Amino acid sequence: MNRFFRMTITIASAAALVSCGKGADSPDGEFKYLLDQFADIKVMRYRVPGWEDLSLSQKEYAYHLSEAAKLGRDITWDQYCRYNLPVRHMLENILENYKGDRSSQDYLLFEEYAKRVFFSNGVHHHYAESKFFPACSKEYFASLMEAVGAQDSGLLDFIYDPQAYPQRRATGTDGDIVSLSAVNFYEGVTREEVEKYYASIMDENDPRPVSYGLNSKIVKGEDGTLREERWKVGGIYSDAITRICAELEAAAAVAENDSQKEAIAMLVDYYTTGDLRKWDEFNVAWVKDTLGKIDFINGFIEDYDDPLGHKATYEGCVEIKDEEASRRTVTLSSNAQWFEDHAPIDPRFRKSSVKGVSANVVNVVALAGATYPAPPIGINLPNADWIRKEHGSKSVTIANIAHAYDAAALEVPGSTLSEFAYSQEEIDAYKKYGDYADEIHTDLHECLGHGSGQLLPGVSSSALGEYQSALEEARADLFGLYYMADPKLVELGIMPDDQAYKPHYANYIRNGIFVQFTRVEPGAKNTEAHMQNRKLIAEWCYEHGKPGNVIEKKQRDGKTYFVVNDYEALRGLFAELLAEIQRIKSEGDYAAGKALIDNYAVNIDPELHKEVLERYAALDLKPYGGFINPDIVPVVKGGKTVDYEVIYTDDYLAQQLEYGRRYRTL
Repeated sequence: MNRFFRMTITIASAAALVSCGKGADSPDGEFKYLLDQFADIKVMRYRVPGWEDLSLSQKEYAYHLSEAAKLGRDITWDQYCRYNLPVRHMLENILENYKGDRSSQDYLLFEEYAKRVFFSNGVHHHYAESKFFPACSKEYFASLMEAVGAQDSGLLDFIYDPQAYPQRRATGTDGDIVSLSAVNFYEGVTREEVEKYYASIMDENDPRPVSYGLNSKIVKGEDGTLREERWKVGGIYSDAITRICAELEAAAAVAENDSQKEAIAMLVDYYTTGDLRKWDEFNVAWVKDTLGKIDFINGFIEDYDDPLGHKATYEGCVEIKDEEASRRTVTLSSNAQWFEDHAPIDPRFRKSSVKGVSANVVNVVALAGATYPAPPIGINLPNADWIRKEHGSKSVTIANIAHAYDAAALEVPGSTLSEFAYSQEEIDAYKKYGDYADEIHTDLHECLGHGSGQLLPGVSSSALGEYQSALEEARADLFGLYYMADPKLVELGIMPDDQAYKPHYANYIRNGIFVQFTRVEPGAKNTEAHMQNRKLIAEWCYEHGKPGNVIEKKQRDGKTYFVVNDYEALRGLFAELLAEIQRIKSEGDYAAGKALIDNYAVNIDPELHKEVLERYAALDLKPYGGFINPDIVPVVKGGKTVDYEVIYTDDYLAQQLEYGRRYRTL
């Protein structure tokens, strides 16, 4: 529930940057952001502002934290599907050792498949979660394997078999979503068995409930009993986690303050024992550390990928605080209680005292696990509701990633804005305010949205089951949408005027109801949590706003457009839906949450889908973006490390192969 992903809008105009106060790209000189494009993907790189201002010990701290994060790479691959690592190792073998013709069309198609697999950390699309396949023939693929001595007919059959784990996370199906999902969190068990198992061990009255199953795999034994095998030192992923702990301990030795050292010691203790109470203790300590310039995320954190919302995927991230840019988020967090008190929800669900909302703008140094190569642009952690309530949370907006998206967009022609916005007035308004308004929505979503509201006594944080992630993202999105139009933001100096929110509203509706489905294959359902969230909000508001024609579906020259006619009424609809989703979460109303997702978030209108795919294809744009990391390289003189240099590499495949050699642990 912590991530806020970039909605791809390509604007071929520097005005999108300049008008928002971010400045043109001139300080970067000839720095090229866009590195590669293939399938539906563009690969970029990002800069790390502020690195040279760090002390040697701060650089060393960031270096070891980055190494710790990257050492979990194989874990994420294995979690996504048990076949992923064998497939990757075979691809690496061919890419490094094949001596034949690398310029043929067949080889180029093979190489594109390899790039897609690397980008997705496996054989399922990183966002749509459906399995994808090589465009070269199976026979040609077999010849490549034979050429490098990697014959494996079973693995080859898996790669080309559309029936073998077609979805990474099976949702929107009447079948058993546990056994039908490719994710490697369960072995030999059914959904019913898993739910009965957790029902037997959960204490619904625990005021500080453990996130049961967050760091374990459930396996059925030969006697039919279920057991949890934990991801820890001495357990599953032991070698990887042992190496992660060694780098964390090296980081602790040069940490900026004692709070960081204590938090890292707790994280290592958790990794060593697998005890989820220790994970909670670490998160409490981590939230309290707000003084350091360097911060990090490392662990089994998000449960988006588990169809039942128990198991967490490994991820890592290392970041530098941007003191100047953080003034805006600090203003929001310092007014958190005002926003909570005035939220358009039942007073029973408001927090009487908002604790410790820490909000900053940061620049990432390294992305790893589930955040690599396609990261969020906003993060809010920890996820445990009781920790948020008693100790607060940390929220960040990732500035250098957002900037890289914008800068890369200027390096290609074409614009979804000009294609899908109905009028020049809408286009001009977005160019004036849209990019900045997008950032404000991210801030509100992360800084305040996720941390708002509370569960009623006795309600489990997992009561919404497989619908939890999408509903939580919708709740945070609605919180941001409602408040970005509030006069309070103008009063605080965050929004420039009372009209600046409108371009974001217009873009959010057309994206949620229409444009975002450029990312979904024809005939497929909408399964990704963030996309379900946006579709739910846009579709619900469109339907409930019909009596007042709040959102109008228009036709012109055979093309469909969605136009907001009444912005104030739309804000009222956002408030109404926010109130209902907050009620669903606070009361743990599974049936109502399921109904919202099933009715508004899953099924895509086939005619609209066909149209949006055709119109988008004509633009020759890539709807998904991701990044390669800069390399952090120790500078050694006289046998002593005197500096750590950031090197901006520009070869996507080279980084993937280097990571395969350097961080292979499974």
